[in-house]
Formats: sequence, C-alpha cells, structure tokens
Amino acid sequence: MALPPVTYGATERAPRGDYATAREDYTCDQCWDGYTPQQHRMYARLYARQHRLVRARACDEYLGALVHLGSEHNIPRFEDICARLRRATGWEIVAVPGLIPEDNFFSLLAARRFPVTVWLRTPEEFDYIVEPDLFHDLFGHVPLLFDPVFADYMQAYGEGGLKAQRRNALELLSRLYWYTVEFGLIDTAHGLRVYGAGILSSPGEIDHALSHPAPLRIGFDLRRVLRTVYEIDDFQKGYFVIDSFAQLFEQTAQDFTPIYEEVRRLPPCRPDRAEAGELVFPEPGSLLRGR
Repeated sequence: MALPPVTYGATERAPRGDYATAREDYTCDQCWDGYTPQQHRMYARLYARQHRLVRARACDEYLGALVHLGSEHNIPRFEDICARLRRATGWEIVAVPGLIPEDNFFSLLAARRFPVTVWLRTPEEFDYIVEPDLFHDLFGHVPLLFDPVFADYMQAYGEGGLKAQRRNALELLSRLYWYTVEFGLIDTAHGLRVYGAGILSSPGEIDHALSHPAPLRIGFDLRRVLRTVYEIDDFQKGYFVIDSFAQLFEQTAQDFTPIYEEVRRLPPCRPDRAEAGELVFPEPGSLLRGR
C-alpha cells in the first residue's frame, strides 16, 4: 500500500515526488540510473553557480567538506557519499521521495541517517524553488555532516524532536531548526559566514544574509530562538549568529522541558526587532559591534 504524500502548511500545490515506492519509514531507492542527461546537466549548473557564490561566504567547515560530495558534473550516487560519511562521522544519507512526516524525520536523524530528496528541480525553478529538492538537501545539508560536532548536534536534534512530540512543543523546536540548520550564521575570524543550508543553496538569500542592511543579526540565545517566529516564503528578516558549533551543541544539549514551559509563558518575538541587552551585529560594512 502506497504511503500518503506529505505537505507542510497551507498549500494548493500537489506534493512533489513519487511516494508509491517508499518504504514504511518513507525511505526509498535513489534509482540513479533513472536520472536523465538533462538532469545531470541541471545539477552541474546549480553546483557551479552556488559554488561560486559560497566560496567567500560559507564557513570553513562547510567549504572543507564540500569535496566529499564527489563530482560536480553529475548527480552523485548516494551510496558513494555514504561510504565517505560513515568513515568520517558514522552518518549516512538515505533517499526519500520528498517531504516526510515529522516523526519519521526525527527518527532518521536520531539514528544518524539524513533524508535526501531524490527529485531535482526543473530548469524553470533554477533560481527559486518552494520546497527542498535533491540539490538543496545534498549541497546545503550534507557537507556539514562530515563535521563531528555539527553531526552530533543533528543527532541530538532528532532525539529532541521525538521528545518534543510528546510535549506538544514541535512549533517551538522547529524554530531552532529553522534558525540554525536552515538559516544559521557563524562569527569567524574573517567575519560572519554562512552554515545554514537554506542560505547556502539559495542565490539570493546568501547575499541578503551577509550583505543587505535590512535583516537583524543577533547573537545566538536558545530561549530567544525558541520565541522567534519566522516566514517561509520570503528572505529572512533576522538571523542568529553562533560563535562555534561547539557553542551550538552545548546550548542545545540541556533538557528542554523546563525551557518549553518558560517560553510558553512569554510572548513571541519578531525576527526584525532586537530585545533589550541582546548582542546585535552591525550592518554590513560597519567595524564595531554594539549591544
């Protein structure tokens, strides 16, 4: 019996991906031989464009691991990446037909298995795509799984997601994923750099995140992140900046149960408005950092 397709949020668009061959945990086979020459060329175009954009904007951990994706000229075989990833951090990637249910997603992460979508965007979607495709998942997410600290953070997030389901706290926890894994910035000796996949795989967001004066850039604070709402269909109005992946792991390794209760008693925060006492990074081009 085929599994039902998955969509998140209110949408009238039909779900992407073929769920007919998905297994009970929503994983499937990549079927690499089924990709057309046109799709391989599309992947190569996407890779070339984004690689040019991230070279001076992504964090060193990401750039150093990008080579592990393999050839930039064709869609990689997931099994080849898995072999390298297992040796590095004990992770592997698994093919999925598209979006999957939250409990399956968390269970996969907790088992150090990252789901990667098998379908690739069309040429008409070269500059923008609404939901994650193979390029977003592979180019944006997978390289940092080769970093031991970030890899441990991702597993801990999966374990936390399973607990959050039991505590009715998924909306709060989703904000942590959004503002770190998807749209996170990191402060380095060379200035702010990107590590979030949603930025790394987007040609427009990467300039907006680092160079545009409009968005707010705030020092990472767990409670502030859990309180901050976000939008999914526009450039971000605010970003959170970590000092290191170690800081990210340490701040999120604690028991979230009392934190959820504390945050629920507080009003939500806007991403474009600083709270009193927060570390706010200056607009691009400024030399000083102020509170």
